[in-house]
Amino acid sequence: MRCATLRVPLDYARPDGPQISLTVSRVAATGRGGAARQGALVYNPGGPGASGMFFPLVAGLPEWERIGAAYDLVGYAPRGVGRSAPLSCEDPARTHGPTQVPVEPSAAYKRQRVAAARAYAQGCAQRAGAALPYYSTLDNVRDLHVLRAALGEERLTFVGASYGTYLGAVYATLHPGHVRRMVLDSAVDPDPRRIWYLDNLAQAPGFERRWYDFRAWAARHHATYRLGATPVAVQASYERVRDAVARTAAGGAVGTGELQAAFLQAAYYDDVWAERAAALGAYLAGDPGPLVRQARPDPESAVERENARAVYTAVLCNDAAWPADWEVWNRDNTELARRAPFEAWANAFLNLPCAYWPVRGRQQPVAVGEQSARIPRTLIVAAERDGATPYPGALELQRRLGAGAALVTEVGAGAHGVVGGRNDCVDRHVERYLLTGDTSGRHVTCAPHPEPAPVSLDDRAARAPGKVPRALLPPVV
Repeated sequence: MRCATLRVPLDYARPDGPQISLTVSRVAATGRGGAARQGALVYNPGGPGASGMFFPLVAGLPEWERIGAAYDLVGYAPRGVGRSAPLSCEDPARTHGPTQVPVEPSAAYKRQRVAAARAYAQGCAQRAGAALPYYSTLDNVRDLHVLRAALGEERLTFVGASYGTYLGAVYATLHPGHVRRMVLDSAVDPDPRRIWYLDNLAQAPGFERRWYDFRAWAARHHATYRLGATPVAVQASYERVRDAVARTAAGGAVGTGELQAAFLQAAYYDDVWAERAAALGAYLAGDPGPLVRQARPDPESAVERENARAVYTAVLCNDAAWPADWEVWNRDNTELARRAPFEAWANAFLNLPCAYWPVRGRQQPVAVGEQSARIPRTLIVAAERDGATPYPGALELQRRLGAGAALVTEVGAGAHGVVGGRNDCVDRHVERYLLTGDTSGRHVTCAPHPEPAPVSLDDRAARAPGKVPRALLPPVV
C-alpha cells in the first residue's frame, strides 16, 4: 500500500486561500487472471467521521480479489478525520466513563443535556475557529472531485457505505458527467426535507426493530445463554444487568451509558450477537469480565472516538437547518420514546448540539437526483431491516436517481453494511456491476445471510471465523 497527501482549499470559494491536506492510500490493481485495469475505485465508509485509509487492505480478501485485479483500491480520510485537518470539539479525556444514563430522562437530566449540548457546540467553535463552516457534505463532494482528478480519472468509480451513500448521491447530482460506476451500500434517505433531523428520528423505530431481532435470536438460544425463552424475558434479563450497573459500574468502567453503546452495536451488526448475549449471561451468573471487556471504552482510542464524533456533528449540523427550539426536540422524542425507547433519547442527545450550532447561514441540502436523466447506471444495496439507514431510504434514493438506478435488497436481514463478505449473493451482484456495469435488473433480491451461530464463552475456540471484515463495516458513531 502506498500513501500520499492531497492538497485542497479549506474554502472552495477562495481556491487560493488556506489549504488543507487529506491523507490517501492506494493499492495498485493486481491484474490477476489477466484482468485489464479499469481505473481507480474510491471508497468512503460513512459516519460522517470515519476514515477509509484501511480500504486498500481488502485487496487480500477473497471477496475483493477479482475487483482488486481490475481496480486500484483507493481509501482516504475525509476532511476533519484522522490526519486530514483533524477536527476536535472537546478534550478526549472528558469522554472517559463510566456514565450513568437514566431509562426515562427527568426534566433535570434533560436540562443537563441541553447545557452539555450548548457547551459542546461552543467547544467546536472555539477549537475549529473560522474553519468550522467548511466541514460539510458539499465540501466533502468538492474534495472527492479533486481526488478523482488527482487520480487521473475522468469519471469516478465509487463505493460508499451509510453516510457515504449520501456523499455519492450528492456527487452524482452535481457532477453526473464525471460518474462512471457507483455502489451505494445501506442508503441514507436523501430527501432534502429529511436531512438530517427527520432522518435521525427515523432511526429510533429502526433500531427498535433490530433490538427485537437480537432479543428474539437470544430467546431461541436460551439453552446457551439462559437469558429467557421469549424476547420479553431477554429484555428483563437486560434490564437486570442495566439496573445493576446503574448501582455499581461494572469493573469501575461500565455504567448504563457504556452498556447502551455496547448493545447499540447489536442493533447495527448481528455478528456481535453471540458475544453480547454471552456477556449478559456471564454477568447474571456472577462474572462481569466479558461485559467489561466488551463495553469498556478503550483509552487508547479516545482521541479517535472524539474526532469521529466531532466530524459527525460538524457535517450534520452544517449541512442543514435543525430545530433551534428545545421544546420541538423534547416533544418529538418524548412521543418517539413511547414506541421506540431503546435508542430514541440517546440519539436525540447525540445530535442536540445542532440546535445550538454557532455557524450561521447553513447550507440548503442538495435536491439529489434533479438531473437523474444524466446520471449513469448506479447500484444501491440495502438490508430490509436495517436500523441505521431504514429501508424506505433506499427506495427514495432509487426513485431520485432515476431509471438507471438498480436496487439489490437483502430480504429479512438488518445488519448495517451489506457489501464485502456478509452475503455471497449481494457480493456477486456488486462484483458483476463493478466489473461489467451490469446491474441485472432494476429490483433484485437476495436471501438473508445466515444468522449467527450461538456460541457460549465456554466454546469460543470452536467458533467459526466470521466472513465479514469488520474494518469494512460503517462505524457506530
